Amino acid sequence: MPFEENPEFFKGRGAQVNTHSKFLKNKYVLAHQEALDEPMLENSTTQFYHETPKKIVSESKSPDLGHMHSINPYQGCEHGCIYCYARNSHEYFGFSAGLDFERKIIIKENAPELLEQYFNKRNYQPVPILLSGNTDCYQPAERNLEITRKLLQVFLKYKHPVSIITKNNLILRDIDIISQLSALNLVHVNVSITSLNEQLRQKLEPRTVTASGRLTVIEKLSAIGVPVRVMAAPIIPGLNSNEVADIIRAAANRGALDAGFTIVRLNGSIGDIFTDWIHKTFPDRAEKVLNMIASCHGGQINDSEFGRRMVGDGNIADSIKQLYRVACNRFLTGREMPPYNLSLFTPRSGKQTSLF
Repeated sequence: MPFEENPEFFKGRGAQVNTHSKFLKNKYVLAHQEALDEPMLENSTTQFYHETPKKIVSESKSPDLGHMHSINPYQGCEHGCIYCYARNSHEYFGFSAGLDFERKIIIKENAPELLEQYFNKRNYQPVPILLSGNTDCYQPAERNLEITRKLLQVFLKYKHPVSIITKNNLILRDIDIISQLSALNLVHVNVSITSLNEQLRQKLEPRTVTASGRLTVIEKLSAIGVPVRVMAAPIIPGLNSNEVADIIRAAANRGALDAGFTIVRLNGSIGDIFTDWIHKTFPDRAEKVLNMIASCHGGQINDSEFGRRMVGDGNIADSIKQLYRVACNRFLTGREMPPYNLSLFTPRSGKQTSLF
């Protein structure tokens, strides 16, 4: 039965199951289905939870990510990308990495105030900060909450460098702030495009903007001088691996200055979530795709080995890397992202003073 006609398929969502969080002792199970008069369906509406963290900037020291600083105003993401590595982090909050990740969204409305406190720490030296390193800072909830917009206003106020990664055209709402940051060489924008095939995009990323919409983002930002990089990510062997060059060419034609890529890895609960999903959506090639993914990661679909986990190894991974290099040489030669200006940072601007 095609997945669109399957009554057990949660339309508009990526994950089709709620995997068990390893941090929870107990879990719900359907023990006696024969006693029910109707199917046991889960609530499909999105719920929002408010968190008041004490800090907002995270620092990663992973060798293959560099000393990266990032801000995530949201945990969980309604975009529902089936492959998303951020799913596992939802388990720390007592939620599932599956459907819960897409339907139980944690929001951090005090993020702008915390960022100002961070900038006003004694002896703080500016380094580029990424919005977001985990979940999309322009996911649907941002349209009304405007936490990301307020964060960008803080970056502009303090003249601090910021990098943005998104797959949502909502970023164009904030073009007024981004253009001012760009004029000072304080911003890079990374637009993620997984597939130019709209049918595949809808299955992989059910609540995201079309590839055409993301290319429009690249075009409009590039037209006013904002430096934009396209992220062809993640590349999934057997699903979108034939699109690497097409994605880079399309982005370059719209003004992108650079490109990056990653090969999918299915760590933790994502392995079970993705395996369930691909057997429901592409039953004819599910095992082939899973085997190809495993061949890129030492024979397993999960991979935590630094240096390999992001780009893989083996014949299939090497062919993807070759496609990427050829496309960059052909379509992006002579282009590069400009360096950030780190000299403009202005702590304690206006009436802001240190809290300590």
